[in-house]
Amino acid sequence: MERKIYIRILKDRLFKIFIILFSFLSTLPLFFILFHLIKNGISSLSFEFLFNLPKPVGEKGGGIANAIVGTFILILVSSFLSIPIGVSAGIYLSENKNKKLSNVVSMLVDILQGVPSIVLGIIAYLWVVRPMGRFSALSGGVALAIMMLPVIIKSTEETINLIPESLKEASLSLGVPYYKTFLLVILPAGLSGVLTGILLGISRIAGETAPLLFTAFGNPYMNLNIFKPIESLPHLIYNYAKSPFPEWHQKAWAASFILILIVFTLNILSKLVVKRWKVRF
Repeated sequence: MERKIYIRILKDRLFKIFIILFSFLSTLPLFFILFHLIKNGISSLSFEFLFNLPKPVGEKGGGIANAIVGTFILILVSSFLSIPIGVSAGIYLSENKNKKLSNVVSMLVDILQGVPSIVLGIIAYLWVVRPMGRFSALSGGVALAIMMLPVIIKSTEETINLIPESLKEASLSLGVPYYKTFLLVILPAGLSGVLTGILLGISRIAGETAPLLFTAFGNPYMNLNIFKPIESLPHLIYNYAKSPFPEWHQKAWAASFILILIVFTLNILSKLVVKRWKVRF
């Protein structure tokens, strides 16, 4: 009997060791990536690099201010387009689980989540760039907004499903209209899940390059007009990394480090949002 107990304890400990080992191994690629980015990129960080525009080929110095500003403009445009649609679609799916249209929409959202980003860039090119006759931040925002939609829709749907039906019934029984019930009762109760989905969606699009090759295109100058081409950090990294100039390679590493910091910050914010406004019933 004691032997069986010892064997069971040994198996439990071995299982825990395997779990810890594989968990550690899964994080190793991230540590290697961060190590290389810090090693190769942090030495190029400076005030000039962050707040100046790029210099022409052959001139030393310059920065990536236009790419940083362009990245945030693209994020704002895509968020403005995708958040209202994504949250509304998530509410619809959670409220109409058994309808045929709901099943079709849910299936299409799952398919959209697996569409390659470069295909979405081509679609945005056909929908926006060709009719406008120019590349623009708007077309880039459209491509990135389509990429954000599945994340926002699914997170909103799952969050609303966690909220007890009795909360909605209590509001409706007091005579509160249906739209006010959702806007003032249900959505605030599920704020953490909705905001988390939005932040994760932004994290996903922040590092996308392929859609921007067909839409935003890039711009070596500072541009705040969403109807004109705009630079972004992923596109700038792509151009600098494939160039034959060692100085540009160094700037690509530094820009990669900045981009990782932005994505890392967004993920930390999503964790804090979940911790601060976690759904509790």
